[in-house]
Amino acid sequence: STGSSGINAEYGGELGFEFLVCQSFAKIMGLYCERIGAMMFVGQTAEIAHKCLSQIKIIIRSIYSNPPAHGARVASMCLNNRDMRAEWEDCVKEMHARIRRARSHLHTALKTCNVPGSWEHILSQNGMFSYTGLTKAQCETLIEKHHIYLLKSGRISMCGITQENAKYVAEAFKDAIQNAKEN
Repeated sequence: STGSSGINAEYGGELGFEFLVCQSFAKIMGLYCERIGAMMFVGQTAEIAHKCLSQIKIIIRSIYSNPPAHGARVASMCLNNRDMRAEWEDCVKEMHARIRRARSHLHTALKTCNVPGSWEHILSQNGMFSYTGLTKAQCETLIEKHHIYLLKSGRISMCGITQENAKYVAEAFKDAIQNAKEN
């Protein structure tokens, strides 16, 4: 594993848990539409693992006959070449740091603009997306009035937040919270 991503699986195995982990590499490796990922089963015995593998093969066979290989070859080439893997890990670290900075910029702007609500979840959540806690009506206001595009569930991509636009986004959140007409 790279970094902390494998620690939970290793720890769960040490504790004696049996579990299945599915991981997509589509975003982390930029292999969209390639159906690239991994599935790992941790069982207490080889017999249990074999039974699980047998069931997984039945499920997989019903979905596709031959899985796409291009993405797997790209991932394998990258992960098994020391220089390429180091470069990829550096890129992932930079992407993670960039998203953390975006979260910090937005959180600071929300606080500075006195946007109603608690915004600590912006900092505590991880990943490329954040659940804002905004209502459907508030999201529609952001989309229609301020041209800030997010799902109506309140899920927003943090990749679009920059130091330069965080204040605009925060002011738009404030307007939506204060003025959106709830159904």
